Amino acid sequence: MDSETSEYERIVSETVVFVKAQMDQAEGSHDFYHVDRVRKSALNIAKLEGLSGKDLLVVELGALMHDIEDYKYSGSETKCAEVVTAHLKALCVDEAIITDVVNVVSNVSFRKELGGASYESHALFCVQDADRLDAIGAIGVARCFAYGGSQKRALYDPLNAPINKDVALSKEEYTKSETPSVNHFYEKLLKLKDMLKTESGKKLAQKRHEFMESFLDEFFNEWEGKC
Repeated sequence: MDSETSEYERIVSETVVFVKAQMDQAEGSHDFYHVDRVRKSALNIAKLEGLSGKDLLVVELGALMHDIEDYKYSGSETKCAEVVTAHLKALCVDEAIITDVVNVVSNVSFRKELGGASYESHALFCVQDADRLDAIGAIGVARCFAYGGSQKRALYDPLNAPINKDVALSKEEYTKSETPSVNHFYEKLLKLKDMLKTESGKKLAQKRHEFMESFLDEFFNEWEGKC
């Protein structure tokens, strides 16, 4: 094992320990298992997209720490970047890598993109697509209702029907939304397939998107007692 590989593994292993501690009390939709799935998916996409070397380290670290001090829980726009920067500096990570990782975690979210985020990089796109893939498909359905339950939201309310998925919400409207869990599919989840940035991610998204559509058809049929 060469020194560069050894250093990569040291940084990643210490970051895993750090993130597990940070997310020890996280609810099931945004826990360490979510982070680890995003990490594996992001690395898979990155390799399919031809990334290598330090770019893979940025992808892995960005994926591992993308939900640290998440805005929806912390209410802070800057806390994630501050915590990530402090952690990586303590590990003596190269300043250029720290900057790239902070840019990834600061721009990965759907909410940030609604606000017109301008930063772009191959590493960001790999982490962003992986995070969005984990929000759709079977796991995405499970996570949607897990989060809704943690916030004491209704499954569905016919008197508060979902918007058409083609209606674009502003960043402010999305942030303030407290609608039932099923509405979240139309506010966000059904939009994600067409927001992916990498060709590899787009291919992976199709099956997951179709699963969600089938799930919703079944959900509404069962709600009306039709099956």
